[in-house]
Amino acid sequence: MGLIRLDTADNVAIAQKALGAGAQVDGLTLTQSVPGGHKVALQPIAAGTPVLKYAQKIGIASTDIAPGDHVHTHNLAFTAVDPSYKFGTNLRPSAAPASRDTFMGYDRGNGRFGTRNFIGILTSVNCSATVARMIADHFSPDRLAEFPNVDGVAAFVHGTGCGMGGDGTGFEALQRVMWGYARHPNLAGVLMVGLGCEMNQIDWLLEAYGLEHGPLFQTMNIQNVAGTRDTVARGIDKVTAMLPLANQVSRTPCDARHLKVALQCGGSDAWSGITANPALGHACDLLAAQGGTGVLAETPEIYGAEHLLTERATDAATGEKLVNLIRWWEDYTAANKGSMDNNPSPGNKAGGLTTILEKSLGAAAKGGTTPLNAVYKYAEPVTASGFTFMDSPGYDPASVTGQIAGGCQIVCFTTGRGSAFGSKPAPTIKIATNSDMARRMAGDMDIDAGRILSEGLDIHAMGREIYDTILATASGTVTKSEALGLGDFEFVPWQIGATM
Repeated sequence: MGLIRLDTADNVAIAQKALGAGAQVDGLTLTQSVPGGHKVALQPIAAGTPVLKYAQKIGIASTDIAPGDHVHTHNLAFTAVDPSYKFGTNLRPSAAPASRDTFMGYDRGNGRFGTRNFIGILTSVNCSATVARMIADHFSPDRLAEFPNVDGVAAFVHGTGCGMGGDGTGFEALQRVMWGYARHPNLAGVLMVGLGCEMNQIDWLLEAYGLEHGPLFQTMNIQNVAGTRDTVARGIDKVTAMLPLANQVSRTPCDARHLKVALQCGGSDAWSGITANPALGHACDLLAAQGGTGVLAETPEIYGAEHLLTERATDAATGEKLVNLIRWWEDYTAANKGSMDNNPSPGNKAGGLTTILEKSLGAAAKGGTTPLNAVYKYAEPVTASGFTFMDSPGYDPASVTGQIAGGCQIVCFTTGRGSAFGSKPAPTIKIATNSDMARRMAGDMDIDAGRILSEGLDIHAMGREIYDTILATASGTVTKSEALGLGDFEFVPWQIGATM
């Protein structure tokens, strides 16, 4: 196992395993010890000149770098990029599929198709969070045993809903999240619980989004019911009445074009952009060919790679929407005295990633190669098919919450360092970037994409395996995170703006 050079233009390569100083690898003598996944200089790189990986700039040398040197945070510095954006210059439409694929899902009869069948308890404000959890906790597996078609009763609680900034941005984002979950195809029934005096009024949501009360959509406020204990009791009664109705539905064949898949990564390492992310990108291409939708997110984690996405934008307006998001994030981080390069975590860096530019180039690979058809605000309903993008922070729970609110019924989550993430009501498929971690966390990982390196598996074959797993999961196959019971605490709406 030697060095991996991703492009002939690159002046660094990646060590496949830990290498000691003086090691002879691919005709190069290492001057320093290099951990597996970290970068090695292939040629002299003068201070102030670009370091290239993926044939793209990932930073500049902060000192002179000699061939065989370890290239990382000690000698590679972040530099802001200001690319000249091009729109629609790299359009590669999806190839026609050999067959029309289906999954066994829940046809809600209104153009929405579910992959799970939950009853959800939504809260308008943190003040009703405990009540919502008490109601959900009542419905133990034993109490749900007579309703085999119901996957569970889940409480979606959060820490905001009042004391919100006055510009409306955060309030509108929270309302979009609540509406998106209230209308989500993986929820057969919804109970919405508020306090009564909060900023985020339930009645405003119902009026703004045209939500109507019915047997499978109920609301209540603690203050109106007259206290915590009575609200819990009444909430239990309301959910109990929903269960027989929710249990009446059954899985039927549904066209794969109805699937919306959230494309996520967390705990990334140097292998993310080499194995799991491009493989997931190919799965996204296969889904797009069926007329389905892949939703990439985490705007700070495409920084430095966004020019590659604008080249795939179907028109200038779509590309400009993405550029405007980048500019908003630059202003946002500057206003908070931060840097876009704050994003790589200590774990990312230990795994070989140095700058946000390097991380973003690997992260963007999750979006495959097909045209970028639409760009959405956080938690906005996703209506376009094919490859799309949603604005969100890089913080996984907040990002996935927005994607699910946008309509995603499945989450695909790549990870190199290892992740214990799960989500409801949309199940998460976890994809390991390297085989060592996949073996170490076998109870958490659904797919080992590290086999691209450890077994020489083709990226397209790996992408096909991921795509087939998406269809199987959509049809009811339980993921590792579902089996572990994850997803009850990963509902985290993005809180934008000041808390007042």
